[in-house]
Amino acid sequence: MVFSTPYWKSALLKAWPRFLLLVCLVMASAIARAQTQAEVTLLRAERSVNEVFVSANVNFELPAVVEEALLKGVPMFFLLEAELYQDRWYWYDKRIASAQRQLRLAYQPLTRRWRVNPSAGAGGDNTQGLSINQSFDTLAEALSSVRQVSQWKVADLSETDLTAKIKLQFRFRLDLSQLPRPFQIGAIGQSEWDIQGLARTALRGEGTR
Repeated sequence: MVFSTPYWKSALLKAWPRFLLLVCLVMASAIARAQTQAEVTLLRAERSVNEVFVSANVNFELPAVVEEALLKGVPMFFLLEAELYQDRWYWYDKRIASAQRQLRLAYQPLTRRWRVNPSAGAGGDNTQGLSINQSFDTLAEALSSVRQVSQWKVADLSETDLTAKIKLQFRFRLDLSQLPRPFQIGAIGQSEWDIQGLARTALRGEGTR
């Protein structure tokens, strides 16, 4: 069967709107994902004798779907993870320490106030750089507390060579496993719920080169 040139032109004109729609959907999905990514800035890992402290700023915007869930009384849990690696020229870097910190963000309808409750995870220090049970008048103020990490003690390297080169890997994310089951199911595959950021830096301070 031979198709004439007018036929092909007609077919292309009919397919063109579908192609444009597909491109727009792909771009919209990419934009939505980019808007929920967290950017870790001003990451610092400092060593004072044997102790290691981490400070960082995490920039992200809270998606509307997450804010809506908060206003309905569903708390959100943000997880901070720090891992320290010792540089080895002859093999893979050796992980020598790790720590976690959890930040619970919740809205209290009766008082119309926001609360941030920090707690330590495995290997964390529950006292260093933590202000317990902070209360705020606005969501913006509460998020400012979540975004800032100050002098978080993540390790004690008393048994590590003081001259060794140490690297830090820092990760921040919204912990979906802490959500109520119906929200977990609804969040699967939804980019709006995918809030996370990753950054690395070298350790500096006393005993480092």
